[in-house]
Amino acid sequence: MPKTSAHLLEDRLALRPASPRLSLSGLVRLLVVFYLLVFAVALFVRPAAAQPAPAGFSAFVDQLWPDAEARGVSRQTFEAAFAGVTPDPSLLKKTHAQNEFTRTAGDYLTAAVNAARVAEGRRMAARWGDALEEIERRTGVDRWVTLGVWGMESNFGKSMGGQNVIRSLATLAAARHRGDLFRDELLDALLILEQGHVAPREMIGSWAGAMGQTQFMPSSFLKDAVDFDGDGRKDIWGSVPDALASTAQFLKNHGWQAGIVWGAEVVLPENFEVKAADHAAFRPIAEWARRGVTRADGSALPSRGEARLTLPMGLAGPAFLRTPNFEVIRDYNTSTSYALAVSMLGDRAAGRAPSPLPWPKEKALTAAQSLDLQKSLARQGYEVAKFDGKIGDKDRATIALWQERNGLVPDGHPTPALVARIHAAR
Repeated sequence: MPKTSAHLLEDRLALRPASPRLSLSGLVRLLVVFYLLVFAVALFVRPAAAQPAPAGFSAFVDQLWPDAEARGVSRQTFEAAFAGVTPDPSLLKKTHAQNEFTRTAGDYLTAAVNAARVAEGRRMAARWGDALEEIERRTGVDRWVTLGVWGMESNFGKSMGGQNVIRSLATLAAARHRGDLFRDELLDALLILEQGHVAPREMIGSWAGAMGQTQFMPSSFLKDAVDFDGDGRKDIWGSVPDALASTAQFLKNHGWQAGIVWGAEVVLPENFEVKAADHAAFRPIAEWARRGVTRADGSALPSRGEARLTLPMGLAGPAFLRTPNFEVIRDYNTSTSYALAVSMLGDRAAGRAPSPLPWPKEKALTAAQSLDLQKSLARQGYEVAKFDGKIGDKDRATIALWQERNGLVPDGHPTPALVARIHAAR
């Protein structure tokens, strides 16, 4: 009887030698080899983004040394500054938001010039009154403005940032954020360490490298910092007199005119006819008085100087006259809301009463709306500062001019309704 295919298969299998049995130790060795192979594959095929970045940062630090040495920084200072310093990737996420431009003036100023901060300002004015008086005598800068800057920049020394300034500046510089700006600031910070004003780990500040109670960038420190207490160090971190004197010196160096106030919080008469030029042109303060403008606290307007009008939220909100000294405050921070906060905080601490008008409740323009407004004005032949989605003083003066030419009250205040109207008129 012939064999079937099944029988043939059985015969072939029967002729094969028996396979040896795998021992327990062999099985263990096999598993070890398998997992080593898996680990090796994972190591070599993982994405490049997951690789640590210190090599690039270390190369940046190495390349920085020749320029630091040329500035007069010793190798010892350089090594001490960067000992244990690694980049902080979270900083680059913080480079876009700025409260002064993302909230209405009313919201910003209500939060900034609050009752607790005003009360603390009064306590600090009493505690450091002698130093403030002497600093005003030496620099000509109004002590209340100096106090206001101190309060706004670091909450009277309580909020200096807590970041390692070398780490912050090095992170931003290595990423080439804003070109060479932070690289230059980093070199200046190293020079400050070399001069012995502060130890590396005590050089603390904000995420962007603004330092101490004055929140000076290193370049400002080198130009404006003052050793007021005479201990041989310009200590804007631990010495309140040094911090206050440095703030006043900054303002003096930037053009503060002695004997001229920053401006005044004012009340406009009911029949006041606002003009587009009021937002852009400085006029003698006496002229404002002749037009019926009075100080909010009831005192007389200054007899000296010139000023221009600012209506941060239109005619429905508080009004201000601002002198050229107000523009000096803006050298600390270009935001008008910030400069108003400094000025109002100082005035409140000095006992001046606020405007009787409350801040209107409305939503701030979004960056997209602000950019659309700038583009709409430019298309109609009006000049704007820049296409950045931030409405500053120059744009407000342009808005007032558009309003005046189109039969509206030229208060220079952009609202969503006005943005839509300007856009529709193109």
